[in-house]
Amino acid sequence: MIERSSKRISMRALVVDDELTSPTAEGRAARSLVEELRGRALEVVEATSAEDGMSVIVSDSAIHAILVDWTLGGDTGHARATGLLRFVRSRNDKIPIFLMAERGEASSIPIDVMQMVDEFIWTLEDTAAFVGGRVVAAVRRYMEVLLPPLTSALVKFTQEYEYSWHTPGHTGGTAFLKSPVGRIFFDYFGENLLRSDLSISVGALGSLLDHTGPIGEHEKYAARVFGAHRTYCVTNGTSTSNRVIFMAAVARDQIALCDRNCHKSIEHSLVMTGGIPIYLVPLRNRYGIIGPIPPERLKKEAIKAAIKASSLVPKGGETRPVYSVVTNSTYDGLCYNARRVEELLDPTVDRIHFDEAWYAYARFNPIYRDRHAMHGDPRDHTGPTVFATHSTHKLLAALSQASLLHIRDGRSPIPHARFNESFMMHASTSPFYPIIVSNDVTAAMMDGPGGRALTDESIEEAVAFRQAMGRVHREFGKQKEWFFNTWNATEVKEGKGGRKVAFADASPEFLAREPDAWVLHPGEGWHGFGDIEDGYCMLDPIKVSIVTPGVADKGGLDKWGIPATLLTAYLHRRGVEVEKTTDFTILFLFSIGITKGKWGTLLNALLDFKRDYDRNAPIAEV
Repeated sequence: MIERSSKRISMRALVVDDELTSPTAEGRAARSLVEELRGRALEVVEATSAEDGMSVIVSDSAIHAILVDWTLGGDTGHARATGLLRFVRSRNDKIPIFLMAERGEASSIPIDVMQMVDEFIWTLEDTAAFVGGRVVAAVRRYMEVLLPPLTSALVKFTQEYEYSWHTPGHTGGTAFLKSPVGRIFFDYFGENLLRSDLSISVGALGSLLDHTGPIGEHEKYAARVFGAHRTYCVTNGTSTSNRVIFMAAVARDQIALCDRNCHKSIEHSLVMTGGIPIYLVPLRNRYGIIGPIPPERLKKEAIKAAIKASSLVPKGGETRPVYSVVTNSTYDGLCYNARRVEELLDPTVDRIHFDEAWYAYARFNPIYRDRHAMHGDPRDHTGPTVFATHSTHKLLAALSQASLLHIRDGRSPIPHARFNESFMMHASTSPFYPIIVSNDVTAAMMDGPGGRALTDESIEEAVAFRQAMGRVHREFGKQKEWFFNTWNATEVKEGKGGRKVAFADASPEFLAREPDAWVLHPGEGWHGFGDIEDGYCMLDPIKVSIVTPGVADKGGLDKWGIPATLLTAYLHRRGVEVEKTTDFTILFLFSIGITKGKWGTLLNALLDFKRDYDRNAPIAEV
């Protein structure tokens, strides 16, 4: 028999009790419970303080149940236990929590704590065997609801080990085991991935093309999470999602309003459909950063004039646009007020597409409120039909090429049957199921408080890095020396009185929670977009552009500067890979995969560059 390995999902519990090592009745009861849980095949992680418990919760997402001592740390006011419970629920509203207490303490448990826990354990009365059984049952229930619909069906299917008489030909990875190089491939990627590479013939998982079964349930689930009426799972990128929408909405010689800063896939769609583009031209600042389309260019009169002036529109032809597309956010992180864009385009067009490939996380943090396509409650939607396309692999956690296409039906909706013809034109009859499942899991990760916790962390880390850069830049400035800076406001208005403070000195909590700190206010020099309408556009905190010396504040080149490509090459040699490099800016993305303090290494590398540049180190040495 060929040796194979397949890692199965284990069960894990966290016990937070400062008496775990104590020679007391409570300590003995706690240790007995831990032994019972381990005897029931649960891995047990022990913590003896609320702080330690919080650290475990943050660092170990494989915890499936939490047991907390009500008198943690001898605290008769129960502040430590209550704080821990609130911390857990701020990140996960489904994980089962057991509160360990003595029956005489029941009267000290307030209603808000009761609402946060699932069960009570009377430490000195319930037997370890009984409690262990309750914990195992709760873990199993949790794991059943934890997995979203398609993922649950796939895990169940792959664990049934059915014989396969259909494609793909590697048959769950077996073919790779018959060849030396295939075995290396098998060992590298693992059996679970290869057993999950299935065929459309597997009816138990439904159909991506017909949107049935567990795949159809996944799309309904994703629609709820992302605030859409309908969602389509796309396995070959948002370039394809964009083409699906365009080809469903635009026919030959029909007018499409296109952001001039649109993705190449929109240009491809114009070629494929024969649609007529009317370009909406955005602003550009002194650094070459592409900004928003000014509101005045989205007004009915301006669009009417642009259509009249276009040599592409045939005389006597239809002059009402059937579709519009706006890139939100831009590559550099500029986000529109989506409500305002809809308001401006409403009199002109019935279908608005926000290409949000780099912005799939926006719905899950209030700092982006109203600045994304699926804003607000989908039940309240009126006006044009709105589309959003999300590259869930870019800044969420899906696998490469995963994309979600969201629709809120309004005026001139495209019926599913017609829309699905366009979808099938661009879809494969042999999709890679792990990509679909990664979309399912990504939606589940962002559902509930988890999405807020993940986005909070990435915003907080980006803010910390920006402020650290600002402080270092200021210190070098005092010494009349140069250093890099981040592209954001130099001052913000903080507090009720609107007191101006330096960005580097503002409260990190304020910067991570207050959208106004990131709004492009009219006339502010830092953004370079002039008297832009106040509140119309905001800089995304997690898209951090580092500016290198070389561009004058009022535009044009300084007498001296450092091309950004030189810094990018230096960082590459030190194992730091950037997202994008322009003439004098470098873009870094603080995604939900960021780890705390990771930016410290980047800051050190920037300081090293300054040291080597100032001493004119030979290129060969750096």
